[in-house]
Amino acid sequence: MMKFRLKCREASRLLSQAEDRQLGLSERLALRLHLGLCDACTQFSRQLGFLRRALSAYPGPEKEKTDST
Repeated sequence: MMKFRLKCREASRLLSQAEDRQLGLSERLALRLHLGLCDACTQFSRQLGFLRRALSAYPGPEKEKTDST
């Protein structure tokens, strides 16, 4: 069983892992609780979301080369 009081280091690790796998119920609850209390981790979560959206919108170097020629 996971503890519900996360440190910022643990919360940032879970935020990163959530990109690669589905978090368990206790992990999601602990993270949500932490994000409700911690402005720094909330901002980090927003930054990860921004990077994810930016990378998904980037066509990649191959697409960029064919568009410019």
